[in-house]
Amino acid sequence: MRTQAIVPFLAVAITAIGLIGFRASPAHAHCDTLDGPVVATARAALETGDVTPLLKWVRPDVEGEITAAFQKTLAVRKQGPEARELADMYFFETLVRIHRAGEGAPYTGLKPGAAIDPAVALADKALEGGSVDKLVDVLTNAMAEGIRERFALALEKQTHADESVTAGREFVESYVVFTHYVEGLHGLIKGGAAHHEETAAADGHE
Repeated sequence: MRTQAIVPFLAVAITAIGLIGFRASPAHAHCDTLDGPVVATARAALETGDVTPLLKWVRPDVEGEITAAFQKTLAVRKQGPEARELADMYFFETLVRIHRAGEGAPYTGLKPGAAIDPAVALADKALEGGSVDKLVDVLTNAMAEGIRERFALALEKQTHADESVTAGREFVESYVVFTHYVEGLHGLIKGGAAHHEETAAADGHE
């Protein structure tokens, strides 16, 4: 499978993990964690004194704000270990806040690395190692398990659906959960494919 083709699938799969249990859950971006890629880039940049690698995380119109905060942080870091720790945290907070604003997402503070979704952590490792096989296996198995569990329950309830009104309602409830789960997955897949096609078309036009 080509890399271009698998990226939309991974986006779908990672989101689909949140569907297990058929309940809505807020998106947890790992860019606002201390072990996330934004802060990791910031740590490296502060050590080298080069702000350039950080600028990819923010919009062009706020590059100046990030550069100014970066220079202030470098100056304060020279005043000692405690000042360095405080300055670094100030800069991490500033960078992540501005990055989140660029995504149109609220900033609710930096979170510990444990807050990173396991699937997203695997996605990062896949990029670092140059292989997506383990991530595909984990997420594919998770989705398959989710489908099978809901199917088995709906099938079992179906066999008793006409025995009583209560049994019938239990079947309907399990049927709705099963079909909505599948519909949600299919919608995500179609959405991911459509986004990929639009991106490819735009690149070809350019």
